[in-house]
Amino acid sequence: MRKITIDPITRLEGHGKIEIFLNDEGNCERAYLQIPELRGFEKFSEGRPAEEMPRITTMICGVCPTAHHIAATKTLDDLFKVEPTSAAKKIRELMYNAFQAEDHILHFFFLGGPDFVVGPQAPAGERNILGVIAKAGLEAGGKVIDVRKRLRRILRIIGGKPIMPTCGLPGGVSKAISEDERKEIEETGEIAVDFCKWALGLFDDIVLKNKDYVGLVTGDIYTHRTYYMGLVDENNKVNFYDGKIRVVDPNGKEFAKFRVQEYLDHIREHVEPWSYVKYCYLKNVGWKGFVDGEDSGVYRVAPLARLNVSDGMATPLAQEAYVKMFETLGGKPVHSTLAFHWARLVEALYASERVLDLARDPEITSTDTVNLPTETPKEGIGVVEAPRGTLIHHYQTDERGILTKVNLIVATTNNAAPINMSVEKAAKSLIKNGEVSDGILNMIEMAFRAYDPCMACATHFLPGRMPLEVNVYDSKGNLAKKLQR
Repeated sequence: MRKITIDPITRLEGHGKIEIFLNDEGNCERAYLQIPELRGFEKFSEGRPAEEMPRITTMICGVCPTAHHIAATKTLDDLFKVEPTSAAKKIRELMYNAFQAEDHILHFFFLGGPDFVVGPQAPAGERNILGVIAKAGLEAGGKVIDVRKRLRRILRIIGGKPIMPTCGLPGGVSKAISEDERKEIEETGEIAVDFCKWALGLFDDIVLKNKDYVGLVTGDIYTHRTYYMGLVDENNKVNFYDGKIRVVDPNGKEFAKFRVQEYLDHIREHVEPWSYVKYCYLKNVGWKGFVDGEDSGVYRVAPLARLNVSDGMATPLAQEAYVKMFETLGGKPVHSTLAFHWARLVEALYASERVLDLARDPEITSTDTVNLPTETPKEGIGVVEAPRGTLIHHYQTDERGILTKVNLIVATTNNAAPINMSVEKAAKSLIKNGEVSDGILNMIEMAFRAYDPCMACATHFLPGRMPLEVNVYDSKGNLAKKLQR
C-alpha cells in the first residue's frame, strides 16, 4: 500500500497533515486529516479567576482572538447573572462585526480565494495574495490592505488593541466611544460596504463566469448532505453576536432550536485515536461515523451553514447577495463545500452593513457602559458565531469565582468530522491509477480550506494528558500490532 503525505498542510491557522493511502490499483483507499498538536487551554484555565478568561482565551488563536474574547465576556455575563447595558451590547456587537468583516476578507484574499482567483492548478508560487493581485490588478491589493487596516483600527478603538482585545467586562465594556471615534468608525463602515460589494463583483467576474470553477463548486467532489447549525435572531436571520442556536436537517427542515445553556442536550463529542481534535455530532441523531445523510449526526457550521439555517440576512445589501447565491446554486440548503467561500463574502457584506448601522446609532456614544455584578458565581455558558462557526464557552467556578471546570466547543471542533469527510472524498475523487500531481494535492487541500479551519483553537484534550496509540502496518497495509499508553 502506497502512502502520500501532505505535511504541512497550508493556508490555515495551526498545524496538521493529510495522510492518503492508495490501494494496489493506485486509487485512494483512505485519507485522514491528522492534527498532531495538543493545546490544553481548558485544563490550565482551572484554578484561575473566571474574570481572567476574556484575556486568557484571546491567546488561543492569533487569527480569531476577538471571537474568544467576546464569547468569554458573554459567558461571564451568564456566570455572574448580570445583564450588560444596552450601549455595551451595541459596542460589543460593533467591534465584533468589524472583526468578522476583517477576518472574512483575510481568508478570502489570502487563504481560500487564491485557489479560485489564480486557479487550483496554478503553480504553487502563484497561489497566494500576490497571485490574486496579479490576476485582479494592483488596485485590488491596495483595497484589501486599506480596508483591513481600517477595520482593525475599530478593534483598537474599542478593544484596546486589534489582536488581543481587553475591553470585555461582565456586564459591559471598559470604556465608551467618543464622537470623533464614532465618526471614524462610520467612515470605515461606508468604505467596508463598498469594498465588499466590489469583492462580490470580483467573485462574479472571476468565479461565476468561469464554467470550470462553477463546475467545481456545484460538482460532486466537494458535496456533502449534512445537518447545519448556526445562531439566528428572533426572525431567524443571521446574527453573529447573539440569538438561539438553530439546526436544520439535510433537507433544510428545522431540526432543533435552543438556547446555548441547553447545548449539552444537543451536542456530543467523539474521539478518534489518531487525532487530538474531537468530533462533534448531534446527540439526538447519534454518531454513525464519518458519513453524511439524514441518519448521520454529523453537522456543519461556519458561513454556508449559517446561511442555510437562516431565513435571510438582517441588512438589505447582504439580503440581495443571499438571494442571488441561493438562486444561482439551486435553492436551499446548498451542500457544496466550496460555496463556503461565496457565503463568506455575503457575510462580510452583512458585517460591514452592521458596522455602519451601529456606528450611526445615537446610543453608541453613551457612557453607560457597565452594570456591576452582584450574584455569587457558579456556572456560565456563552456563545457567539466565530468566523469559522459556532463557538461555545462553558465555565464552572467555586463561590469565589475560581474556575473548577472549563469546556470550549470551538468552531473547528464542530466542523472536524465534515472536514475529514471532505478531504477523503476529494482524495478518492481526484486520485486515480496512482497519478498524483501538485495541482491534485492542492485540490485535496481545498476541501479543508473552504471551512477556514483553526487547528490551534480546536486541539484541546480535557484530561490534560496526551494519549498515545501507535499502529504498525505490514507491507500489505494490514494492522500487525497496536501499542497503547
